[in-house]
Amino acid sequence: MLKTESKTSIKTKLLILAIMFTNSNLFSFDEGIAKSGNIEIYYRDYGPADGEPILLVQGIGGQLINWPQHLIEFLIENNFRPIVYDNRDTGLSSRIQNEAFNKDNVNKTIIRNYIRYYLRLPIKSEYTIDDMADDGVSVLDHLNIENAHILGISMGGMIAQIMASSYPEKTKTFTLIASTASTPSPFNGPSKDVRRLFIERTKNVDATIEDRVNRTKKLFKLIGYQGIDLDTQEFSDNVKLSIERGGVDDTGFGRQLTAILGSKNRIEKVRSISAPTLIIHGKEDPLIGVKNAYRSNKLIKGSKLVIIDNMRHLIEPPVFDQFKSDLLAHLK
Repeated sequence: MLKTESKTSIKTKLLILAIMFTNSNLFSFDEGIAKSGNIEIYYRDYGPADGEPILLVQGIGGQLINWPQHLIEFLIENNFRPIVYDNRDTGLSSRIQNEAFNKDNVNKTIIRNYIRYYLRLPIKSEYTIDDMADDGVSVLDHLNIENAHILGISMGGMIAQIMASSYPEKTKTFTLIASTASTPSPFNGPSKDVRRLFIERTKNVDATIEDRVNRTKKLFKLIGYQGIDLDTQEFSDNVKLSIERGGVDDTGFGRQLTAILGSKNRIEKVRSISAPTLIIHGKEDPLIGVKNAYRSNKLIKGSKLVIIDNMRHLIEPPVFDQFKSDLLAHLK
């Protein structure tokens, strides 16, 4: 049985958010907690109330505050109702308590998992991608939303694949960004440099805030749009804001990564997706190679594939401008 820990009371969480985000958002929103079994999932529901709901599913380690503001604005301006949430083990959602990723055991856990990863052997995880899909569905159920557009990026795309295949009645359309239908392997997974930074983050669970800022900067320089200046106070402040909101406990990243590495092959589930599907991928993605997009396109009947030449793994404004018309046409 999973052991969970609520980081704070609902009242305290709302107070924290009110203080942190009063002047940082152009649009009003409601926030709350949905229950997924014994897991608390913290969500944010943007207006307009009569807009078409679209559930956005984040990637590994990403919090609901990390969705690009230009994406949220675009959706609201086109009369959609973006709903974002913290995956379990991230942000203000429940943390899963286990000993495998504490300071004393984390190195042994990483070595064991990566040996099994390279040998293509099963990896045991505290929870699965399917469990995380149920978390997202619990948010829709909590808000009494019968069906919604589902959009997932990276790990969030893996989660969204399960939603779209297991809950077709809840999926109006499906958008898959920078993701894969396969279980990651040494042959279709991250580049060596990205993999090294992932291992570094998993191992150093008690890294200082400054170390975490520098590590994030290194990662974004590898997976983000080339030419964007990250050596700014604004970037550092945004990373620190995420750290302050999510807390000093960074062990959830390792558990999410283990859930990905330990996930079962989703090929048949992805093949069963019947919702209208748009697949967007960067030609230069060093985290999830572009060949994964071509494979997903073949698996999902009738899906549309958009490859962005100068996109890596993120959706910065110069990248988003290249596919936003495709996204709007798909959602409409």
